[in-house]
Amino acid sequence: MAIFVCRIGTPDGMVATRTFDASDEDSLRAELARQGSHLFSVRRSDEAGPRSGASLRSGAEALGRFLRRRRAVSTEEFLVFNQELVALLKAGLPVVAGFEILLERQQNARFREILVGIRDQLVSGVALSDAFLSHGDAFPRLYGTSLKAGERSGEVEKVLRRYLSYQKILGGVKRRVVGALVYPAVLMGLAVGLITVLMTYVIPKFVEFFAGFGAELPLLTRVVISVATNLRANIVFVVVGIVAAAWSLARWRRTDAGHRAFDGFLLKIPVVGSILHQFALSQFARSLATLVGAGTPLVPALEISAGAVANRRVSEAVETVVPKVREGAELWKSLEQTGQFTSLSVEMIKVGEATGALEEMLTNVSDFYDEAIETSLQRLVNLIEPVILVVMGGVIATLLLSIYLPMFTILSNIKG
Repeated sequence: MAIFVCRIGTPDGMVATRTFDASDEDSLRAELARQGSHLFSVRRSDEAGPRSGASLRSGAEALGRFLRRRRAVSTEEFLVFNQELVALLKAGLPVVAGFEILLERQQNARFREILVGIRDQLVSGVALSDAFLSHGDAFPRLYGTSLKAGERSGEVEKVLRRYLSYQKILGGVKRRVVGALVYPAVLMGLAVGLITVLMTYVIPKFVEFFAGFGAELPLLTRVVISVATNLRANIVFVVVGIVAAAWSLARWRRTDAGHRAFDGFLLKIPVVGSILHQFALSQFARSLATLVGAGTPLVPALEISAGAVANRRVSEAVETVVPKVREGAELWKSLEQTGQFTSLSVEMIKVGEATGALEEMLTNVSDFYDEAIETSLQRLVNLIEPVILVVMGGVIATLLLSIYLPMFTILSNIKG
């Protein structure tokens, strides 16, 4: 018996990676076909080989995974691919023929490898949505599910255009957020760099200068010199400590408990927490609107939208709504009970459910929060910039004063 690692599509529509024991690949394919599962890919796992060979193979696989992550599919490349695919579909070109054309121009080796696999699946009769869903680690689940809804309704091109619009709007919000924070970040970086240079290089140079005069230094100067001397003597330990703390925090944040706790902490930060909360609600509303507009049933659309929300606290709140809606509860009432949704969003969703215009009202919710985020972010930046300038200016002025203050004392003693 041999062990095979397979990526399969189960009869209930799920895509999963599982291991099976079989005498050979043909018997495995026959067994999966008998169970009603579709086999996307299969590879043999030779666990009985030499330990050194297994170690080399595992090391090579780990290196391969690392290199693939380093050359992952970027959002821009994926959007360009979909824009070209929409143009080919609009021209009436078959999907497989369109993939052949797109493969010729693809420069990203990782993306090309994935598209070749999808092309081969399409040739073997797999649906376009199932082919993309089988590569769930490379593409958003929202994309594959939207495609599936488009295939059922016969409007794949329309669904792709809707998804492109969703990604462009979401990308625009992110770019505005990053752009607004660039200037404060540069100010902070320059100020921290200047303080570091003063504390580790400039101020220690004055220690010998002051010692030569034998005068008693002011308290402020003694404190600053003591801090600077200790910082310079232990700079290696300080840097290592900061790096270790940052690494530990990042590692802890990747755990479920850490991610949940960190996201909850972010939501409690004054002003910033409100912006992040609004962004999470906007993500949910726009994702759900895209899926509902594509024809996806509400329950699976909620499940996917919960995964599209970056903040874990809000995402888990949406997940608690899914079983209630599945049992027949109203969406707006279930969302209100989570305590994570504002009265405005709940009221607009309530109107959308009552009038049958849920997609339109969800889009309005996301548009409203996008505008609110931009306004709040601009206010925050306008507040942060002078605060950074005042605080850092005060720190630098204190350091410079600690240097020049004893000079005035020394000069006055010389004149006396």
